[in-house]
Amino acid sequence: QLQLVESGGGSVQSGGSLRLSCAASGLTYSSYCMGWFRQGTGKEHEGLATIDSNGRVNYADSVKGRFTISQDNAKNTMYLQMNSLKPEDSGWFYCASAPLRPGQCTVVSEIWDDDGDDNHWGPGTQVTVSS
Repeated sequence: QLQLVESGGGSVQSGGSLRLSCAASGLTYSSYCMGWFRQGTGKEHEGLATIDSNGRVNYADSVKGRFTISQDNAKNTMYLQMNSLKPEDSGWFYCASAPLRPGQCTVVSEIWDDDGDDNHWGPGTQVTVSS
């Protein structure tokens, strides 16, 4: 019932900026964990940033100081502001949601490994950073 759709991807030069959006529709929850993930040259999804329904945030070391995660509850939208982009940031970016568990809304949390119906993923948006 919950659907997520990413937007804002594109091509930029090294050092540039992009702002990604994740729009949620359908059934939404008052207690949640949401995150941004990147799939680069490998098949594994790398957790970049998370935010929960209380506004707590968590970042991967590789993006700390460059990326900022935020949300606009009135618009049911989550954002990822990406600055100082590097070629290694290139890939497909996905947003995801999961039920909130106390202390477990982080980029390395096991909640993202749940294959059940409680987790939702968007179709992704592509980002290319050239040097």
